[in-house]
Amino acid sequence: MDGIKFTPQDILQKQFKEKSIGKGYDVSDVDSFLDDVIKDYDTFNKEITRLQDENARLRSKVDELNRQVEVGSSIPRSASSQASFKCKPIMDILKRLSNLERRVFGSQLNSGDRDDSHLL
Repeated sequence: MDGIKFTPQDILQKQFKEKSIGKGYDVSDVDSFLDDVIKDYDTFNKEITRLQDENARLRSKVDELNRQVEVGSSIPRSASSQASFKCKPIMDILKRLSNLERRVFGSQLNSGDRDDSHLL
């Protein structure tokens, strides 16, 4: 924002010299135009502030995510592979149990004749 020459207040308070030679501009027309310029200028300033805030928030989020990645990469690979190695036998047992239940009880469940004595 170093290259900005005027603030909205500078534009609003600008006084032009009056000359009575040749063609001049309608004062109310110039004032109306400058009012519109001031409104746009204010809108741009608000948008710049909003974008700077969003940029700061996103940079903070990126820093946080980078820290999480660093922490995650510092965990030894063997620890994560051990966890998946321990889960694999459990999943295998659950699959086998499910298949066994289907073989043993599947025909009874599908026929609609429920003899629940085997469930006790």
